Amino acid sequence: MKARNLLVFTAIALLFSGCVIWSFYPLYTESDLFENDILKGKWIVSDEENMTWEFSHPVTKTQNNEITNRKSYLLTLKDYDSIKTEYSVHIIKLNGTYFLDFYLEEINSFKKESQKDDDITIWNLHVVPVHTFAKLTVQADTLQINWFDGDWLKKKIEGREIKIRHELNDETLLLTAKTKDLQKLVVKYANSEEAFKDGLSFKLIRDK
Repeated sequence: MKARNLLVFTAIALLFSGCVIWSFYPLYTESDLFENDILKGKWIVSDEENMTWEFSHPVTKTQNNEITNRKSYLLTLKDYDSIKTEYSVHIIKLNGTYFLDFYLEEINSFKKESQKDDDITIWNLHVVPVHTFAKLTVQADTLQINWFDGDWLKKKIEGREIKIRHELNDETLLLTAKTKDLQKLVVKYANSEEAFKDGLSFKLIRDK
């Protein structure tokens, strides 16, 4: 799926596209997380300079100081129309491969710059936060992010080639398997071209 054909990974893409796998549970446990700065900084989509991704570590303020969580990221996306979307992102390493877990923390984070945090819109009322999983490849100042293809998984489940806990409502597939089983799934198909062929994909270049 070309980045130029999307409103960059907004709630619309998450809710009405078969390009990703949706999960009720995360891909990680606390013990899987590690401190890192792999994603930190501002990135641009390789073929769309108006699309920016900015990863930062969340900071918790206390009375006496600020605590930075270097095991987690806040991802802020901005597209052509200055529509901003914020996600909680965690990176883990399984069997030598990096994976990313994306989660929409706040419903009202899908907004335009001028929109107040507590404004209710038609988007807010129809967004259900879910986890999505992607494979991450890091090369110098380039990030290649490939989401598993939701339609591929649906076909595999319907053909009984993959057995994993899920709910299927019409065309919508939601995984309900626990983290341990999710990790087994992504590790098994990490090198499968078919699993990513029609999934959401972005190549990010560090903005220097």
